[in-house]
Amino acid sequence: MSAESPTPEPAQQRPVLRVLTPGATPEEIAAVVAVVSALSAPVAEAPAPPRREWNHPARLVRAAHRTGRGAWRASAR
Repeated sequence: MSAESPTPEPAQQRPVLRVLTPGATPEEIAAVVAVVSALSAPVAEAPAPPRREWNHPARLVRAAHRTGRGAWRASAR
């Protein structure tokens, strides 16, 4: 007599879903299976929100220095 308990094979495991209503139609069973499988599916991540323009890295870049007539006025703007 062996002290080990036999491990169940994958085909002998308990079913994940069991229908208790004897009058269930195949369409009803398919609907239940679809809902259960949709609930177990991984949730997709939400898309990243759009970047605000006031915080855009391009705003950190200074404009090119103007040279020529009136350049000193343009430097203050």
